[in-house]
Amino acid sequence: MAVRNDYKLLRLHDAHSCINKKVNIVAVVLEFGLPKTTKGTDWCCTLRLIDETHHQTGMTVNIFTENAESLPLVAAYGDIIQLSNVTLRAHIKEVNAVFYKNCSSFALYRGNGDDDDFVPYQVYSSVFVRDDDKMRINMLRRWLVNFQIPSDSNEFPKLREIKEGVFNLAGKVLHCRESLEDNWSVYVWDGSDTPPNVLTSMLEDEINHPLPLQSESLPLPRDVLCTLPTVGSILRIAFELPVQKNHLNVFRSGKWVKFIDIRLKVYGGLWYGVFTSHSKLRHMHDKDRLIIEHQRLYDDRILLKSGNMPIGSMPQSIDSLPESLCITKVNHDRARHLTLMDVLTHPEVTAKFKSVVRVVAAAPYQAEKFCSPAGKYMMRLTLEDPTARIHAYVVDEDGETLFDGYPGTANVKRKLNRLLGVTECNDSFVVNDWPRNPPWVSVCIKSYYVSKTDVWGSRNFRIFDTKIVDGP
Repeated sequence: MAVRNDYKLLRLHDAHSCINKKVNIVAVVLEFGLPKTTKGTDWCCTLRLIDETHHQTGMTVNIFTENAESLPLVAAYGDIIQLSNVTLRAHIKEVNAVFYKNCSSFALYRGNGDDDDFVPYQVYSSVFVRDDDKMRINMLRRWLVNFQIPSDSNEFPKLREIKEGVFNLAGKVLHCRESLEDNWSVYVWDGSDTPPNVLTSMLEDEINHPLPLQSESLPLPRDVLCTLPTVGSILRIAFELPVQKNHLNVFRSGKWVKFIDIRLKVYGGLWYGVFTSHSKLRHMHDKDRLIIEHQRLYDDRILLKSGNMPIGSMPQSIDSLPESLCITKVNHDRARHLTLMDVLTHPEVTAKFKSVVRVVAAAPYQAEKFCSPAGKYMMRLTLEDPTARIHAYVVDEDGETLFDGYPGTANVKRKLNRLLGVTECNDSFVVNDWPRNPPWVSVCIKSYYVSKTDVWGSRNFRIFDTKIVDGP
């Protein structure tokens, strides 16, 4: 590329004076979207840039190229982009830049590079790095050392504060997984618990249409599951549009990222997120105060005796239990409560646990069908806590313990409906017409295997040493 004597770099705050002109920009990438197709044959993505003159809201750049591979892949927090021959446009009182594939070019540089490091890690078209560009890159690198992108914690709620709708979230990427061709899920955690959801499914549908155990189609392999934290909810984030594998490098395991405008939904009572065509990502500095705050709250929680219990079920003091936890009585009062992720990832196939859970489904749910023809209890409960869902069976003498023998159909139904959160109305339980909000209860769980030739593959769970106490 020939060197032009009239070459001039534009600082972002001067953009309003250059509408409809082609300009050159060197700035820091604040946030970026994933590739998507245009109405034609091109691909596009959107970046938001900041510099020392314009770091409150920044400036948007829309980049168009002939394929997804040519779009910028921002590698890390504070990386710098050099844009040549981009056109400034006015749009709803803002100034945006447009990158055209036929005349524009870009280069990406490490934001933490040395003063003499001007080798870009990605280039589109030919880019000439002038002395002015080098000075600008180094100036931005020095600026970033003492500048942390401001973020209000209210702007990035914790997972325990989420509701259905569009939100910003900050979380640690734990895993990235392909469930179907070009259909990926990202697993994100911040150490807090997602709020429990009201259930609207009909109990009689559980046998033919059971509640899902996870929001994705297949469970994680055990070797992956065992690498994940056992306390705090793990949010699955799916993608509205197909995603190419190379663009998932931005979701590096162990790194914290900020998700901008993620849509949060509930499926079968389970939370999940959707990365839409309008969602964006921000890399985070390792010392971002949001990371420090999340880590501090998590560390404080783990130090508590009740730290493994769902936050919504925690006792107000160590000497008292919430009223809902008094619905059941267990024979292992001194044992520490563990999460269902602790149960799933326990290193031994057979073991015993105590957990605080919600009973979200039963199969069968009709009291008259709980027993086999021989008169023994035989049913399956679906248990959930903020970390996981599992099926746990109630069989034979464990059912006698749970329901206090065989107190009759009406009493068994009343006891089970207390677990399921079925609302009582006019001396009868309304099953079909009322949403359910099952209470937190304490249960004992034991794991066992069905096949000696496949102990892990045939691992199941049972409720034992747990009794539903008499109540209203």
